[in-house]
Parts: sequence; C-alpha cells; structure tokens
Amino acid sequence: MNNEKSLKLIMSAALAAAKPKDKFKKVPTRPEGKLIVIGAGKAAASMAREFENNYEGPIEGLVITRYGHRTKTKFVKVIEAAHPEPDANGLLASKRIFDIATNSSEKDHVVFLISGGASSLLTLPLSGISFEEKQRINKELLISGAPIDEMNIVRRSLSQLKGGRLAKAIFPAQLTTYMISDIPGDDPAYIGSGPTIQANGSNQDSIAILENYKIAISDKIKKIIYKNTLPQLIKSPQYMLANPIMALKSAANVAEKEGYIPIILSDSLEGEAKIEGKKMAELAIKISNEKKYKNISLSKPILLLSGGETTVKVTGNGKGGRNTEFMLSMAITLDKAKNISALAVDTDGIDGIEDNAGAYISDETLKKAIFKKVNPQTYLNKNDSYSFFKKINDLIFTSPTLTNVNDFRAVLINP
Repeated sequence: MNNEKSLKLIMSAALAAAKPKDKFKKVPTRPEGKLIVIGAGKAAASMAREFENNYEGPIEGLVITRYGHRTKTKFVKVIEAAHPEPDANGLLASKRIFDIATNSSEKDHVVFLISGGASSLLTLPLSGISFEEKQRINKELLISGAPIDEMNIVRRSLSQLKGGRLAKAIFPAQLTTYMISDIPGDDPAYIGSGPTIQANGSNQDSIAILENYKIAISDKIKKIIYKNTLPQLIKSPQYMLANPIMALKSAANVAEKEGYIPIILSDSLEGEAKIEGKKMAELAIKISNEKKYKNISLSKPILLLSGGETTVKVTGNGKGGRNTEFMLSMAITLDKAKNISALAVDTDGIDGIEDNAGAYISDETLKKAIFKKVNPQTYLNKNDSYSFFKKINDLIFTSPTLTNVNDFRAVLINP
C-alpha cells in the first residue's frame, strides 16, 4: 500500500471512531411523561438516529444540523441550517427548540444532543440584539483568528440558550446531555457554548475578547451583555460519546497494523494554521534528519498524529479552510525534503465552507505546483489553499461524515 492510501486508511479509522454509532450505552428509563429529544450540531441528526435505535418507548423532538448533514430519523424531526454563519432557518429552529424546552413538564425527560457546530446553529439572540447584529459579530469573530473557546464565550453572552440557559428553560423536567466534543480539552461548558452545562466566568470576559479583536459593539449591546448573567444549574447526567483522543487512538491502532510507530502529539493543537503548519514541517524535517523522535528511533516509519482546531486569520480573498491552509504552509516549509507525507482534514468532512475535508501533501506537492505553474506562497498569502490543492488534484473529499471531533492530522516520516 502506498503512503497516500495508507494515510487515508488511518484517517478513515479516526472518522469511524468519532461517530455516535454504538456509543449510547446508557439511556434514560421511560419517564412518567414524555421523552423529548432536542439537539444541535453537525452530528445532531446521526446522534438522534442512534438514540432512537437504543431507546425503547415513544420519542418526540427536534434537532438542528448543518445543511447536507441530515440523516433519516424515525421520530425526531431534523431541520438543516447554515454553518458557520447563522441563517433564518437556524433562528426559526432555535426558537422551536426553546419553546419545546419551556413547555416541558416535571414529568418529562429531555435528552439534549450536542456536537460541534451547535454554537452557530443554535442561534437565538437576546431581546434587544437583532439577528443581523449577531450575524455580524459572529462573522467578524470567524475571520479574526480567535480560538474556538473565545468565540464561544462571546456567543453565549449574546444568547438566550447558551451558557446553561437552555437547561434553565428545561427545568423542572429531567435532563440528560450527550456530547461529541470538538473542543480542545473537552470542557463540556465550551462544546456548542454549553447550552445545558454550568458555565463559569463573567460577561466582562466577552467584552474583553471583542475589544481584543477590535470587534465593535454599541453601548446598548454592552449593557445587554452585562445583564445576561450565567444561571446556576442543578447538576444533571452528562455523557461523552466521542472526542478527539478517541479518534487519535483508533488511528494509532491502525497505524501499528500498517507497520508504523504512531506518536500522538496532542489532541488539542491550536494556533494559526499557517504558523502551526510550518512548525509541524520543521518537526518532521528534524526527525528525518536525526533519524529519531526523542528516544524513538526511525527504524520504522514514524507517524505523528494530532487533533484540535487551528484558526485562519483571513487577510486575502481566496477559498480554503484551516486544514488546507495548514497543509499548504507545511508543504512550503518542507520544500525539497524527501520521505515525508501528510494529510489534514476536518472530521465533519467539510473544511471551512468548501466541499472538501482537507488535503494531502508529499514530496511531489511542490513538483506538481511547478508543473502546473502555480506559486504556493502566492496562494497562501491570499488564503487560497483550496484553489492551490484543486489545481494539483490533492484535495481530500469524504462528503459530510455526520460527526465532528475537529481536525485530524497525520504526518508520515519514512526512514
């Protein structure tokens, strides 16, 4: 098996481990009232379907997922909406979920399904903040280069649902939360901005983040944010179905079978994509030159695995997500280095807003660029990594995977 096929086989194992299939080991007993399922995120529909397959008894409810991430469910209604920029469909579905929550009774049991993408999909701004204003703030955050935890702090400060406020609406009904984490560190309060999780901090944190990234808000909105205090919640059951480390460990198991030495660097790598891509290339070159990683000899191919979420600071007008930008930066830094190949993908199957999951590089990448007469640095400067990899035919397509544990990166260094 060649390097590209082998890396894609390992990638497939990571994606499979990130899915909710066979993960609902504990489900609630049948309540005296209704069992209601609500949820949001890129995995919301597949989570709802899997919950239905594991629960005996009548179910009703509604979940929101990204366009193209729908799957067939028996009882739970699925609404698709825009991500990463909220749209009217998301607003309408969020209002319906809020109504379902507030109308539940103490005899009911509400199951909440949360996964990456929920912060943009579950969008119900506070009274006094227009939907258009929330869209603007969200868009400016997305291009600012702010890490996901900071974006979610701001999002929850503008929301009627996030930061535990949905749990407050559900009370006194029973509540159980099932999660698929796309957050470095897997803190439940930051997954989808934690609609049913006790949050900590103050609203001053949100104001400070907006000021740091020079995102303007009016004095009126500042006052609304300050008044939107975080509620104190009664603790309810929470279950983690999948997270980045599960995907990385599954990938490592397959890598060993392929005859590689897998090394999990981190499940929570963050930073600007083009900077982190450069660092990863430099590490791979060092291992290749020294024939070892720390005290591990390069007697067999070494595979560096990492997860987490990098960011892109948008200064150009090109197309591409953080994984293609990471790969393009890495390819430029590798230059003429031999025996190093790599891939990076978003585990939801969509890198940014394009149709690809990510990209693949090898020591053929820059040779292909020369043949196609494309300058990789020019494409990187324009944030146009998608177009670069499309021209050399090294984009990776998986279609929507119906899950999301953020990015998956694999770097193969042959002896």
